Amino acid sequence: MSTTTTETAYAPAAESLGAVLAPTARPPRPSPWSASVTFGWRAMLKIKHVPEQLFDVTAFPLMMTLMFTYLFGGALAGSPTEYLQFLLPGIMVTSVVMITMYTGVEVNKDIEKGVFDRFRTLPIWRPSTMIGYLLGDMLRYTLASTIILMVGLVLGFRPQGGLGGAVAGILVLLGFSFAFSWVWTMFGLLLRSEKSVMGVSMLVLFPLTFLSNVYVDPSTMPGWLQVFVNANPVSHLVASVRSLMAGAPDGGQLTWVLGWSLAFIVVFGTLTMRLYNRK
Repeated sequence: MSTTTTETAYAPAAESLGAVLAPTARPPRPSPWSASVTFGWRAMLKIKHVPEQLFDVTAFPLMMTLMFTYLFGGALAGSPTEYLQFLLPGIMVTSVVMITMYTGVEVNKDIEKGVFDRFRTLPIWRPSTMIGYLLGDMLRYTLASTIILMVGLVLGFRPQGGLGGAVAGILVLLGFSFAFSWVWTMFGLLLRSEKSVMGVSMLVLFPLTFLSNVYVDPSTMPGWLQVFVNANPVSHLVASVRSLMAGAPDGGQLTWVLGWSLAFIVVFGTLTMRLYNRK
């Protein structure tokens, strides 16, 4: 009786297991876009559960805008309001470009926790994990840009290009930031700790953002410094955003921004995936 009962009890379970493992029951492989969006949603859920991560896209842009407007406005342009018309697009670029480094920090943290070992076993498009980080961070970049624009409007900033010019400038900034973030995904995979990623990031970002046309006109700088400033990708980005918000798009500067963005994706995106496949 016991033998018969045991066979009767386990037979349906075996049949169910066979049905689950049957080739016809296997779910379809997710598309590259679907996998990337899923990992992007994962990045946004991390923000939901740890909302303190939004400090750098809320308080930091607000502090930067207020501090530089009232610190340098009177000395450089005669009044904070006049200086704000020149400064705000540059501060927006600086704030967003500075927080792109957190993409590499998050990648490095997930590697240390062993999460990437699980990702590598999944039947998904390999770059989707990295693209997901970038898609999730696009929310952070959008929040930072919107906050700075809103604060600027309250302080007296008036874009001559209207709402359309302001939105176009933000879209160009978001596109460049997406491409530039590939630099930090590479460092996130290459370096051993998140502190190392932040240290290297600051070493790169400070010269790019401060030795640029964000705060003053490059024509007031020494000739040898103008060479670096004029070749700086951040300078091209700031000039593009300013021209769009002013209602007079600069095709030459926009071409430079597009070229730099493609170069970042091709060079650092390729290096990122080579490191990801080898580690």
